[in-house]
Amino acid sequence: MRSYLLASAALICSGTAVAQDSADETAERPVSATEALAGEIVVTATKKGYGEDVQDVAVAVTAFGEAQLDAMFVQDLQSLSYDVPNVQLDDVGTAPGYANFTIRGLGINSTIPSIDPTVGVFVDGIYLGINAGVVLDNFDLAGVEVLRGPQGLLFGRNVTGGAVVVRTTQPNFEPRLNAKASVETGLKKTISGTVTGPLIDEVLAAKIAVYYSDDDGYFRNQFDGKSFGRSENLIIRPALSIKGGEDFRMDVRYEHGEVKGDGAPVQSHALFPRNSTFDISLNFPGFYNAKWDQAIVETNVDVGFGEGVVTNIAGYRHFRSKAASDIDGTPNSFFHGYFNIDQSQISDELRYAGRFNDLEITSGLYYFTQDLRYGELRNLVGGASIVSGGGTQDQTTWGVFASADWHLNDAITLNLGGRYSWERKAVAIGTLRKNGCNIDTLICATNFTDSESWKGFTPKIGLQWKPDENTQLYGLYTRGFRSGGYNLRNTDPAVPAGPFDQETQDSFEVGAKKEFGPSHVNLAAFYNTVKDLQREIILPGPLGVSQVIRNTADATFAGLEVEGLFFLLPNLVLNGHVGYVHGKYDEIRFDLTGDGLVNDKDLDLKLPRLSPWTYGAGLTFDHELGSSLTATARVSITHRDAARFTDNNVGFLDESEILDASLTLATGNHWRFSAYGRNLLNEVTIGGDTPLPVSFGGAGASLSPLNRGRVIGGEVAVTF
Repeated sequence: MRSYLLASAALICSGTAVAQDSADETAERPVSATEALAGEIVVTATKKGYGEDVQDVAVAVTAFGEAQLDAMFVQDLQSLSYDVPNVQLDDVGTAPGYANFTIRGLGINSTIPSIDPTVGVFVDGIYLGINAGVVLDNFDLAGVEVLRGPQGLLFGRNVTGGAVVVRTTQPNFEPRLNAKASVETGLKKTISGTVTGPLIDEVLAAKIAVYYSDDDGYFRNQFDGKSFGRSENLIIRPALSIKGGEDFRMDVRYEHGEVKGDGAPVQSHALFPRNSTFDISLNFPGFYNAKWDQAIVETNVDVGFGEGVVTNIAGYRHFRSKAASDIDGTPNSFFHGYFNIDQSQISDELRYAGRFNDLEITSGLYYFTQDLRYGELRNLVGGASIVSGGGTQDQTTWGVFASADWHLNDAITLNLGGRYSWERKAVAIGTLRKNGCNIDTLICATNFTDSESWKGFTPKIGLQWKPDENTQLYGLYTRGFRSGGYNLRNTDPAVPAGPFDQETQDSFEVGAKKEFGPSHVNLAAFYNTVKDLQREIILPGPLGVSQVIRNTADATFAGLEVEGLFFLLPNLVLNGHVGYVHGKYDEIRFDLTGDGLVNDKDLDLKLPRLSPWTYGAGLTFDHELGSSLTATARVSITHRDAARFTDNNVGFLDESEILDASLTLATGNHWRFSAYGRNLLNEVTIGGDTPLPVSFGGAGASLSPLNRGRVIGGEVAVTF
């Protein structure tokens, strides 16, 4: 299977679709799947006053538009985990919803909320400050853009791996109704609807979008014979758009969401051989309850100065969750964990984008503040030992940035830019111990208080050459940094909770993009060096698992990516991607193996969450059946190499092939009936693989949360 896929994928690349259409255009002209793939791919992540064709931007980005997200039956960001080269958008699985995203070998392995991710997630222009509550059900999406490589110039610190930009739909000044209902293996039932239209013609439009799902649980718990993985999810998303002629628009978005259900489907490899079964045996089902509220106000004003646009995006988010899981994954009470998070954030970004003859300017100011409270309790060996801990973290970030595209002539553009960031964090932490923290009130007996600040400058220089309107070549250098911080999950009173220092990355990238009519090929090669690599060292310990955060090493990452789309016939599209990344340690400053020594054994370890090869291929076929019925068939198969999970390389993630397929019948422009299958090969994959002490379940004891296997579903959608 692997050799066949590699041979196929080496000739083709990943398909993308329309990443941004105006809501009005989408309402007026529904398009088929192959027509959507042939359309212009417009991205917003360059933060200019207008969207840009992805083939024109000098950055490695894969974009998914509304039509393609529908065709792929995307329900959350993890659904795209195998569809982009050198990208893993995985839920770590210890508790639902935790994003442990990895791009080009840079990622994290943790549910500690004070750890800043290497891949930033941005929803309607605001940065999500913690990795909790990211991989939850989503809907009403206008587009998703996945940018690979450090994006520190425009997006700030903590995007050394890349950025995932999510956009929900805007209110429409033309009446529109969308509704969907689906049922799939689980038994998971989903219903959603969006209604939008004008309240005052050309002045005020409104939208209300509602999503509800009820999941009976995909897994079967051998301990009691009951279904496991139950969840119930509700999201309400109202929005208003206000126009003031042609020069002013304000979009006001609000979202309330809540989800409740079982804890993590943890499998212990002391009981079940890895990569062989979806069986679990848990005497404690755990639970997950989360609520969030967020409000975003985006204002765009056209100004005469440089025929530019002034944009301001103000955001607020409050996320609360309580979770508990059977960490040992056995029918015995070796390790049950309880986790509580209360996080609130406020941000504001003010920027200007304009053009002066041959010079395009984008500049701005950024402010972000976050209050984080965390508590954790571990019930060990049936209550023989109960420890708790946690603490608070207050964070403030400022940034100022500017980017200039100087068009030297019609073919060559020089890009220069820089961003200065300053950040301060203040913590009060209680080490995990008896009566260390009341996780219900999040009041902890702190034994560590500290504050620290970090600053960094992230320059970028690039050169873009367009020998003709269908071809571009580019090269760039940029620096990124990931701010330092503290460990709110401190398990050893002899080990300080921080601070650990920031890590920095120097990135070199060259690329090419070529269009052949509606077909295209995109290539990128990169070489990145990382200094003071931040790592969460996971080792078995007396409290079950010990996690120490340190600047452990310097490392180098290098690789390539190819993606594209080919129209074999007007109604038959071939797409695919291939990615390769090689990573190695250059210098080690911490005992990664846990043998008490820092030597060549540590230097020879493989970097965690780095899968050398990712690739895949897919076909989309449209066929008209009479004057009002269209059938669309889609099939894709993707591969990801095995990767180490823990820094000592004891835990690991198996290689996998994911086969998806769907068949859709559309009647006119209104009704759509679909049958689909995900992971049809029924591959057993896990979100993580944390070794536990032998006393917590026997030889091979592990915390290995399962992902779902084969899923078969049906969906009905209507648009008016």
